[in-house]
Amino acid sequence: MLRYFKGFYMALGMFSAIPLPRRSWDDNCKSLLLPCFPLVGAVIGGLWWGLAELIAWGRLDHLVVMAAVLALIPFFLSGFLHLEGYMDTCDAILSRRPLEEKLRILKDPHTGAFAVITLAVLFLLQFSAMCDICFDRWDYAPFAAIPVLSRCCSALAFMCLKPLPQSEYAKIYLENAKSAHRVFVIIIAVAAIMFLFWCTGFSGLVIASAVMLGYAAAMWAAYRELGGVSGDLAGFALVISELCGLMVFTVAG
Repeated sequence: MLRYFKGFYMALGMFSAIPLPRRSWDDNCKSLLLPCFPLVGAVIGGLWWGLAELIAWGRLDHLVVMAAVLALIPFFLSGFLHLEGYMDTCDAILSRRPLEEKLRILKDPHTGAFAVITLAVLFLLQFSAMCDICFDRWDYAPFAAIPVLSRCCSALAFMCLKPLPQSEYAKIYLENAKSAHRVFVIIIAVAAIMFLFWCTGFSGLVIASAVMLGYAAAMWAAYRELGGVSGDLAGFALVISELCGLMVFTVAG
């Protein structure tokens, strides 16, 4: 149990921008970073949900401002880590170049036109969905589960798919993946789905399905184009899956 707590603390420091009393690293717990990744999503989701309820309780009249703040909260809490992967992957895939050139673009630190365009599309859709949610004053409980499910999908993708040759982190995660870790992640995913069902009924199952199918579709498209998985591809699929969850939330909520 102590090892899992250390792994969770390490993952929280590595995959979020949430301030921690101190940073720590233990090589013996490195294999637990991926299994604990969904728990980081639980912290981010809980804060997202709590802030949404707090803003709504404060009776903020400027709902457009409220929607903008809530749309940006998960990006700020994750330190824009996954958003960077989304932009890099969009640049690579939409370049429509040969595979070697796509991999070079994926690794290139410079921002291309496709990254800027797709970022604008992402923010527009995320903001539109959040406006719909805020205007209708729906229950914000799904905010707590969407980041958990997206990170469960990411953890399983790293554990099960072939890594890109240039992704050292993906290789390390894959080499340290164990069946018990996969089972742990699946249990967390089931718990998140049950939470959604308990809070919102059948519509919660629809939202959960949207997140998981959105992730699968995005990862399949990127994996097919680039021939492996990496942190950038995982971030790309994670961002799209959470957007899919919010878009369906506006309909099924």
